[in-house]
Amino acid sequence: MDNFSDDMIVCRCEEVTVADIKRAVKEGARDIVGVKRRVRAGMGLCQGRICEKLVQQILCAELGLKPDQVGSASARPPVRPVSFGELAEGVVE
Repeated sequence: MDNFSDDMIVCRCEEVTVADIKRAVKEGARDIVGVKRRVRAGMGLCQGRICEKLVQQILCAELGLKPDQVGSASARPPVRPVSFGELAEGVVE
């Protein structure tokens, strides 16, 4: 993307930059999952909740695609925090 410098951090959790994502595209990434596998964007503590839209924008700009064409990452459980007590009791809402 022209308005983002290559050294701008996109994924704070994994310290992934715009340049890292562009490199992933050059290496063959064509969707969010492809970027995630190559540079770990979206694999940190927030699980992509903060960076996914920005990664998607960069992918779209680099590949000339629309957001629905580059997809999104799949949600990973647990969606909400679960205590060890709940797990031990087998009570999950």
